[in-house]
Amino acid sequence: MKIGIYPGTFDPITHGHTDIITRSLRVFDKVVVAVAPNPAKHPLFNLAERLDMVKLVMKDVGQVEVTSFEGLLVDYVERSGAHAIIRGLRAISDFEHEFQMALINRKLAKTVETVFLMPSEEYSYLSSTIIKDVAIHGGSLTEFLHPEVARRLQARIRSLKP
Repeated sequence: MKIGIYPGTFDPITHGHTDIITRSLRVFDKVVVAVAPNPAKHPLFNLAERLDMVKLVMKDVGQVEVTSFEGLLVDYVERSGAHAIIRGLRAISDFEHEFQMALINRKLAKTVETVFLMPSEEYSYLSSTIIKDVAIHGGSLTEFLHPEVARRLQARIRSLKP
């Protein structure tokens, strides 16, 4: 069984993320969505909330497991018996950072490969950061997020306003 690990902060999970996850199942028998705590990014949602949202969105896809991890990604990949790290590339700006990460991961763990997937065209511009900005300014989220994730994001934004 070929297993791919799709790591990320998922703050929140978007249709772009789910596009990469479902398309990864064309290459892998199983995809593990590994949610990272990543306090350096100052997530809007805590780890438990992000895990819950990813599980909600992916609940009907049997070949997807949702978990969290701490520490080096390559260590997690090796411990889990996975075959590769899955990364999405939206634009040239993503490539430089992802290329560097793939090379350092290869240096740290020679057996861990990185597989890059391009998103579907309709999601090529989508990021959690952009979606949070849309939410902050009261924009519609229906084309970007699962309805329950959109509701939770809007509620969180409202709770932060003075």
